[in-house]
Amino acid sequence: MKTVSNKHDELGKYFAQHLSAMTSDISPKQIDRLWQDIVMRYGEPQRAYHTLNHIQQLLIQLESIKHHLAEPHIIALALYYHDVIYEPTRSDNELQSAELATDALSPYLSTEQCQQIYALIMMTANHQIDVLIDRDKYNDAAYLLDMDLSILGAPRSAYEQYAKAIRQEYKHVADDSYRDGRTAVLQGLLAHPKLYLTDHYYEQLETQARDNIKRELTSLAAL
Repeated sequence: MKTVSNKHDELGKYFAQHLSAMTSDISPKQIDRLWQDIVMRYGEPQRAYHTLNHIQQLLIQLESIKHHLAEPHIIALALYYHDVIYEPTRSDNELQSAELATDALSPYLSTEQCQQIYALIMMTANHQIDVLIDRDKYNDAAYLLDMDLSILGAPRSAYEQYAKAIRQEYKHVADDSYRDGRTAVLQGLLAHPKLYLTDHYYEQLETQARDNIKRELTSLAAL
């Protein structure tokens, strides 16, 4: 996952490695068919931030924190599929993504594994851990959610690119409506006592994330 030119190939290899590690009941051709569907969906024209670049960045982070995880392959597959359905005009993208993941993977993985992936993807809707989750799975879920929000704590220039990309995805929304909606989302984030659930991400990104969000709110207020 070093350059843009080999991004798809490298991401595809990682996908195959993680999926193959979880089941022997799948062929390279079947894996490739699943992967090509993922590539097609993340390449849809309505996307500006929720692309394979987003998945790439999350998987780079996964490599550095996977030693903290009980089930890194489950987390990897949840990352690959968590935004596989993304239509800015809809409010059920996480549900649709979770259902697609289950449909795609159920021929090859156990019911429990599919249920875990489904639950993890659903948690990205509000970035809160399901209170019913087993304690031994809590840590893995926390890392996944923190990775998904890590862009908030990115350096200022990267955050600004992210904010512009989100605006592009919502280009169908008028400026005043976007300002009000985005402001509500950002204020909701700031209201959380902690943006990040794990010590690892809290210590690294919390301060920068809050600074970035406050700066964007100032920009929005000036629209």
